[in-house]
Amino acid sequence: MLVSYKWLNEYVNIKDINPKDLADHLSLTGIEVEGLHQPETGLKKIVVGDVKECIPHPDSDHLSICQVDIGEAELSQIVCGAPNIKAGVKVIVALPGSRITGNVKIKKGKMRGQVSNGMICSLQEVGYSESVIPKEFADGIYFLPAEAVVGEPVFPYLEMDDTIIDLSITPNRADALSIRGVAHEVAAIYNKKAVFPEVKLIEGEQATSEKIKVTVTDQADAPHYEIRVIENVKIGPSPQWLQNRLMNEGIRPISNVVDITNYILLLFGQPLHAFDYDKLGSQEILVRRAEQDELLTTLDGVERKLSPNNIVITNGQQPVALAGVMGGLDSEITNTTTTVALESAMFDSTSIRRTSQTYNLRSESSMRFEKGINQAEISLAGEVAAQMMVDLAGGTILKGSVKGSQVHPENIEVTTTLKHINQFLGTELTQAQVNQVFTALDFSYEELGETIAVSVPPRRWDIKIEADLMEEVARIYGYNNIPSTLPSGQTVAGFLTHEQKLTRKVRGILEGSGLSEAISYALTTAEKAQQFMLRKSKVTELAFPMSEERSTLRMNLISGLLEDLAYNTARKSKDLAFYEFGRVFYQDNDPKKDLPKEEKHLAFAITGDKIEKSWQETAETVDFYQIKGLLENLVKALNLKNRISYQATSDLKEMHPGQTALIYLDDQKIGLIGQVHPSLAKAHDLKATFVMELNFEALVEVEKPALVYQTVSKYPAVSRDIAMLVDETVSNGDIVAAIRESANRFLTDIKIFDVYQGENIEAGKKSVAYSLTYVNAEATLTDEEINSFMVRIEKTLTDKFAVVIR
Repeated sequence: MLVSYKWLNEYVNIKDINPKDLADHLSLTGIEVEGLHQPETGLKKIVVGDVKECIPHPDSDHLSICQVDIGEAELSQIVCGAPNIKAGVKVIVALPGSRITGNVKIKKGKMRGQVSNGMICSLQEVGYSESVIPKEFADGIYFLPAEAVVGEPVFPYLEMDDTIIDLSITPNRADALSIRGVAHEVAAIYNKKAVFPEVKLIEGEQATSEKIKVTVTDQADAPHYEIRVIENVKIGPSPQWLQNRLMNEGIRPISNVVDITNYILLLFGQPLHAFDYDKLGSQEILVRRAEQDELLTTLDGVERKLSPNNIVITNGQQPVALAGVMGGLDSEITNTTTTVALESAMFDSTSIRRTSQTYNLRSESSMRFEKGINQAEISLAGEVAAQMMVDLAGGTILKGSVKGSQVHPENIEVTTTLKHINQFLGTELTQAQVNQVFTALDFSYEELGETIAVSVPPRRWDIKIEADLMEEVARIYGYNNIPSTLPSGQTVAGFLTHEQKLTRKVRGILEGSGLSEAISYALTTAEKAQQFMLRKSKVTELAFPMSEERSTLRMNLISGLLEDLAYNTARKSKDLAFYEFGRVFYQDNDPKKDLPKEEKHLAFAITGDKIEKSWQETAETVDFYQIKGLLENLVKALNLKNRISYQATSDLKEMHPGQTALIYLDDQKIGLIGQVHPSLAKAHDLKATFVMELNFEALVEVEKPALVYQTVSKYPAVSRDIAMLVDETVSNGDIVAAIRESANRFLTDIKIFDVYQGENIEAGKKSVAYSLTYVNAEATLTDEEINSFMVRIEKTLTDKFAVVIR
């Protein structure tokens, strides 16, 4: 919100307060000031000039030689290239030695052999953005008003000697999105009175109801809607003061009628819309929901396909405006307009927000309808605008307004006590000090014993509960005046929950293994949300997402990690190992009524080389066994090694069917591990990528046996190898389980050290070899004992898998 210091002074006398101090006080009371800007800063020796003579340059087809009166004894010759330069106009002249925007110094010189004593300037050349310059002057120089005195500095005529205060307005303080709202705020800060001059509305004899009928289909869509009619207007440029005010506020002047609606928008924070009455095609206004695929061409010339989510203003049949967002092209104000239908309204904020997002039409009007407007001044804003059209466009206001719906705002009573205020703020304020704050805010109040009943006017619709009142007391009293105190009472040492301890431990293990933590968005697309699923679930979609890419709550972490890998790979970081802790969101019931179930997951993702190429080593890419090793390292550290098992699967379409397994904790499925399907990896521009995801809550909830320490055996360990020929369909896990099942309690370790298929091995078979380690902590194991253990194992394997011992 840009606020003119001069404009603000018209309603609150702050001439004794410089803009810098005002900005500091506003920031201290909760409305942040992003900056101050004085348009004339950096410019000098720029004056009013009167073009007395203008002839074509003899050696150029686009230059003109001008004789300009700049208040000196003789006329000054200036060569100008503007297409609209002519004699008899007053212009902006940069004298020799002056500086224009961009710190460009103007010197006396020659152009095509003709002396040029300075420069006739456009508004762009004195610092105005092209987006705010009136269209008739966009490609040429700007004409100053006829009463401008030649030779005087140009800045007062353009109000470039004003200070513009740039406010950052938070959503809860939408009342400050208007000059009147800021005036109330400034008056409260400095304990002054905001005074707004009354506008006397001069109406004609004919009633507005004779010219137009207004109907609102659903008052929830438009709680307030009224129309005034102004006849016999003459469309033309706005006066200089109004153009200056709009340009300094960042709005392009268009015509007197349109400029008035923008002026009222800034002054009241109330969006208005002016229709060309004769172009409506009827004497009726109907506010309703759009029909599916109904068409409307908006002011920007774009034909838009509407839906029932949009509120439209119609002439009884056809849409003529997208309510609260943009008017229709067919009913816009043009130079031929003579009768104006002026709309003052309030629309449903949710619908306006949805519409502006759908069509990407963010405007000053839609922003205010979304955040809220002062319901008490909707009609007043329309009346002031109508009277300004009479004053500046020569119109006649028809008697009264026609209302299709109407709000009746009332003051809200909020109560508090001095004791509560002091407890809440940690202050020792007196009742008189608190009352002074309410007086400064222009809130009426009544003391009812210890209770203070405060009547909050509709212009402060953000104040509804006691805590809001306390915030107002703190703001106006001054946050910097509230004493700083240390907490009192006993302190209790904090502690970590079991989940927090386990999370920290896992982070340490993974980072020690070379992984880096990643944090991905919890919102994704519906397609990505349903990838790598560990269980069936409905999707949970946002009602009003910011974009389709962030419309659905995730049900896996892997898809987010793949995006992270792709992002880093695209920036030439190719050897990556990430892990992420995060919540996924499962929905078993109705997504529109029930909250999703949150579940904490842990995921890894690796890609690239695990060994870099060097002078003595060849590069080695990551594989399934590396990510499985990372998981097994974690499982071992958590003392769950004998309870975790793997089961090969080809049911996950996002995973490689030959290198994917489900992870089980005892008999409970808790995760998946394997290679991302090559087609999906290619879609992310990734090489072979391996991932793992598991339900971390299952690890938190599992009951682990107490850790029992044993002394290192003083008797030697004995190792025996066993090799066998077995069907290739038999997994390593099945063989290890069978060995453990039949082994003696002295078996402490099993390691597979060879797997072979190929020459001299029967088709459909594989040769596998294991090393078994035995230890007896109480005695040395004999060969006879070891042999008996091995015979038992060989028999079990032969009976169960028909192996051939080699």
